[in-house]
Amino acid sequence: MYLAFGATHAPHQAPHKFLEKHKGRYDSGWDVARQEWFARQISLGVIPPDTQLAPRNPGVEEWSTLSDNQKRLACRLQEAFAAFLEHTDEQIGRVMDGLAELGELDNTIIFLQSDNGASQEGGPFGVLHEMKFFNMIMEMPDEAIHRIDDIGGPSSHSNYPWGWAQAGNTPFKWYKQNTHEGGVHVPLVVHWPDGIKAKGELRHQFHSVNDIVPTIYEALGVTPPAVLRGFEQLPITGTSLKYSLNNGDAEPQKTVQFFENHGHRAIYAHGWKAVTRHTPNVPYEDDDWELYNLAVDRSECVNLASQMPEKLSELVELWWREAEQHNGLPLDDRGVELFGGTIGERSPNRPDRHYTYYPPIARIPTAAGPGLGGRSWDMTVSLTRSLGDDGVLYSTGTENSGVSLFIQNNKLVFDYNYFGAHSIIDSTIDVPSGTSVVGVEFRRAKKDATVALLVNNQKVGELQIPAIMRMISSVGASIGRDEGSTISKRYADEFTFRGKIHRLDIQLLTENRAEASVNAETSQRETMGRQ
Repeated sequence: MYLAFGATHAPHQAPHKFLEKHKGRYDSGWDVARQEWFARQISLGVIPPDTQLAPRNPGVEEWSTLSDNQKRLACRLQEAFAAFLEHTDEQIGRVMDGLAELGELDNTIIFLQSDNGASQEGGPFGVLHEMKFFNMIMEMPDEAIHRIDDIGGPSSHSNYPWGWAQAGNTPFKWYKQNTHEGGVHVPLVVHWPDGIKAKGELRHQFHSVNDIVPTIYEALGVTPPAVLRGFEQLPITGTSLKYSLNNGDAEPQKTVQFFENHGHRAIYAHGWKAVTRHTPNVPYEDDDWELYNLAVDRSECVNLASQMPEKLSELVELWWREAEQHNGLPLDDRGVELFGGTIGERSPNRPDRHYTYYPPIARIPTAAGPGLGGRSWDMTVSLTRSLGDDGVLYSTGTENSGVSLFIQNNKLVFDYNYFGAHSIIDSTIDVPSGTSVVGVEFRRAKKDATVALLVNNQKVGELQIPAIMRMISSVGASIGRDEGSTISKRYADEFTFRGKIHRLDIQLLTENRAEASVNAETSQRETMGRQ
């Protein structure tokens, strides 16, 4: 079983009792917390006693220099993160308890780990609403402080600032997205009483996430087939770490691992690591490669590139060979396009960007559905209803930002929720009983848009929207209801449509040259924030 929690990815949200438990816990600030956590890591043996604490990342300010509002906001954002993490830990406990009740806990091998280092998407101050950040709307601490009590609840989409992210990555530098240790070095806990004699011990051999599957295969005595149902299988690239589970002194069997993420690159080989932090749109040959001996420098504090250029060149050449062997080429530092799965064979979307849905249908993941943000589009809904059959036809987003098309009091209604500012239009006529086709025409200008409602191809209302969202939400669409926190204040709960939706069509329209230019620029700025 693969169990992937949403935690602690933004938004950081948790039940009230968990939020209350962490209030005031981080008031001493990230500098003090980082020193305390660093000392605890050494005392527990997680890192060697001679490990250096990496210097501040650029943009991480000294805690004592922050304003009172910056401190209050940063502390509350960290409290929400911690509450979210503890709530998740409780759910892991439920899984463990369930295995124990089945009598299978001791005979189940469990791997518990994070997927990457701490997130940098919160920026220097942290954010109450991450989608605002992705739309280039900077909410400064003096403004955000007025909504501090929303943090951790459904009316926030929060993420903590860089200072807490680097504290979370103690003792390393840089963050998620990067291939320095702060982005790729995470804890792994293995629990298997029937298979591991050692109890509560630490292991320091180097391994990577692709080693977990080979470990499970070896534990089960399974040899993966080269051909399955007539299809040649990709080779297993990892190295089993089972040898280390009962022998902490065993020589590491994982000797080489390459890394790449949006142009950031690294190579580990026999205790050495070459790594570079890439700037988007800068030629790859201009990247500055660093060299570290991780055997004695876990936190990448002593760059040996200038002292050992031949060793660095050797590792960089190895990176290119490994990247070619493991399909890491060609390099591509585009961000939002790759993450959204919108390029060529990577994309689950139709090339003509026409989407047709036949309800009932589960919520549609954002990468597989139509991206309504920042562009023009048409929507049509074929339905049958009786007078009084109200409800949501289409919704995407949350109460913090989103779009909803619904019928209420027999009128067709469109609500464009721009971060709490609602632009709403009601049709001038009733949606008739029986079978009909209703729809929306959304036409983007440079920074605003015009919306028209249609009933049976007749325009029945028009509205000017003063500002548009180029990225609406990380939460996907629902058809026939508003699943999750309600996008519009005009209804409560899911507001499920009581009639029948036969078919819903969305056509994303071709951008004109000016629109495409604006979107391309926006996509570049979004790259670092999206993933």
